[in-house]
Formats: sequence, structure tokens, C-alpha cells
Amino acid sequence: MSAAFAAAAGGGAPLLAVEGLTKIYPTGKRALGGVDVVIDRPQLVGVIGSSGAGKSTLIRCINRLVEPTSGRVLLNGEDIVALDRKGLRAARRRIGMIFQEYNLVERLSVMQNVLSGRLGYVGLLPSLHYRFPPQDIQAAFALLDRVGLDGYHNQRADALSGGQRQRVGIARALMQRPDLLLLDEPTASLDPKTSRQIMRLVRELVAERQTPAIINIHDVALARAYADRIIGLKDGLLVFDATADALTDEALTRIYGEEDWSTPQGEEEDEQPSRAATHLRAE
Repeated sequence: MSAAFAAAAGGGAPLLAVEGLTKIYPTGKRALGGVDVVIDRPQLVGVIGSSGAGKSTLIRCINRLVEPTSGRVLLNGEDIVALDRKGLRAARRRIGMIFQEYNLVERLSVMQNVLSGRLGYVGLLPSLHYRFPPQDIQAAFALLDRVGLDGYHNQRADALSGGQRQRVGIARALMQRPDLLLLDEPTASLDPKTSRQIMRLVRELVAERQTPAIINIHDVALARAYADRIIGLKDGLLVFDATADALTDEALTRIYGEEDWSTPQGEEEDEQPSRAATHLRAE
């Protein structure tokens, strides 16, 4: 047992404890090399790192969309990795997942997509006909209002903007009444303004509902601005785990490698004219 896990477990089981999580693919590629993470209170945890560092693998191993090679994932004391198929189905009802590409059923209405978060709780026949108890329908309307989609319940999902679709995905995940939220690059397909709005909404919901959330994110500025805590992965290893304000230039170098972190993103490119532009001016 890791020291961090033992310390957290001393006062009772933490909300989430990832212990020695390893993923090695059949090709021999190591995606995770024994990651330990403990979340002992509701907070928004940002996971950053270069492409291929293991960010998505970590998120997906927690709910076993990707099967870990070894290690444990304890959600309120229950080891998700050790569960059989039936147990895993039950456990996934307590883990809300929000995807980069939304994963909505495009031909269905916003309300039907949100209510699909309750499919694991109703019988087969009602689920086939999208028949839900009145309290679930009331909860769905309340969530749509909370995420800024009041009045959109009858809209088809394919008629929405990217930001609106992501809000539907958030509402659907919250309909599960989860113990944990996992977000896999939810802002990657969104413009900067909408990305900030989605991150602000997620942070507010974590605080309101006292539900911990782990978000895999490429945008370091967004992670710094909205995450309570940041985890940095490099080559499948955890190399940083601290509050967002502790993410110094030195820490960024440890996570990503050498770079001039004092230069705002995009500034170097703006200052350097393209070869084509230089050639045209020379002519």
C-alpha cells in the first residue's frame, strides 16, 4: 500500500484511491507505470501532460473502459478492478463520464439524451421506450436549467452547438447521481470562450454537488485557472501532484520538457513570419 493511500485510509476510505495503476499494451508499450492518486475530498483535479503521457489511459482505466494490467482503483473502498461484469455495471452507474466528442445520440432529443443517464436504474422494457419515473423527469428539467439549457428539452441533439452538446453530456452524467465524474478532454473541440464556460460550470458543479472530478486536459492555462489540483504525467509516470498555484515553470519543464514558459502560447509563432511571407516580401 502506498504511503499516500495509507495516510488517507487512516481516517476511513478516501473517495477515490488509485494504487499502483499500470497499463502495458500487447505491443509492449507502457501507458501507465504504477500511478498512485488519492482524492479524499470533493475537488476538480486536472490531469496534464504531453500526448501519449497516459492521461486518457488513466481516466479510462479508472472506469475500466481500458483494462488495467495491474493495480487497484478503490471508489469509496470498492476495488473497481476486481469486479466481475455484473459488479462493474453497477459500479459504472456511480461514475459519470463526459467525453470530448459528446457521445450523444444525435437523432434523440436533449431530454432523451439526459434521461439516458438513468438507463442503468430502470428495467429493460421502460429503458427501450424511454419511460422514466416522474422524479427522474423533474430532475432532468432541473439539470437542464442548471447547465444553461432551459427550454432546449425538445431540441434534437444534432441541432445544438458544440458547447450546448457538452452541456447535455454534463447533465446526462449528473443524472447518474455519480460518486465521481471523469472528463476526457471535454474542451478540446470547443472555442476558447466556450471552453472557459464549460470549465467554470464543471468547477461550480463539483462544489455544489460535492462530487470529485478528474479532467484530462491539454490546455495548461485552463487547468491553472479552474482546477483545484493538478496531476502531471510523463511517459506513464506521475511526476507532479499539487495545487494549481504550485504549477511553476520548473514543474512544467518536469512534465513537458525544456521550453521557455515565460513566452505566452502562440507569441513566438506570431513574431516569426512564415517562410512564404518572407519570400513574398523579398520579391
